[in-house]
Amino acid sequence: MNVIFLGPPGAGKGTQAVRVCERLGIPQISTGEILRHAIREQTPTGLAAKSYIDKGALVPDEVVIDIVRERLAQDDCQKGFLLDGFPRTVTQAQALAGFADIDAVIDIDVSDEKLIDRLSGRRVCPNCGGTYHVSCLNGSTTCQKCGSELIHRDDDKPETVLSRLTVYHGQTAPLIEFYSERNMLKRVDGAQSMDECFEAILEALGEEK
Repeated sequence: MNVIFLGPPGAGKGTQAVRVCERLGIPQISTGEILRHAIREQTPTGLAAKSYIDKGALVPDEVVIDIVRERLAQDDCQKGFLLDGFPRTVTQAQALAGFADIDAVIDIDVSDEKLIDRLSGRRVCPNCGGTYHVSCLNGSTTCQKCGSELIHRDDDKPETVLSRLTVYHGQTAPLIEFYSERNMLKRVDGAQSMDECFEAILEALGEEK
């Protein structure tokens, strides 16, 4: 099954993608992780992408499209995949349709107010990628998995979160209309608990809970 996850930053796409991929036995294709890896390695693509991400803006379509096309051509994607963070624009969606058949598009819907709280309180491990919220850390500043010092990413700071949401509503939200018109979109309430959201996604995909 080839699946796309839509939703604003902080909607829980990454968390739910991991669970869905484990359930379906397919790889999670996260463009965010691909780009962050390139930034850490300071590759030419990574350095170019960083200048946009730091401002809360989207990385240019042509860069992301090429990365995704190459990734989906790899062997582990031939029996299905889940795209998390792509497409983000109608242009990307149109390009994707040229090299991949999509079975379902899940829109994880969360209000802006809830998203700002989620993202501004998020802390990330730069070593293993573990993600936490300050409300659950009890004052701790280290990763529970590997012990590394957690960081507050620039793109999770309140002023940048507002910029990211503005970008999302202006450029990415039209994807909802794009896939609705093609009868591919299924909306899930992302404000409910993680387990409830997961069960709703499985139901939308026609999977038994």
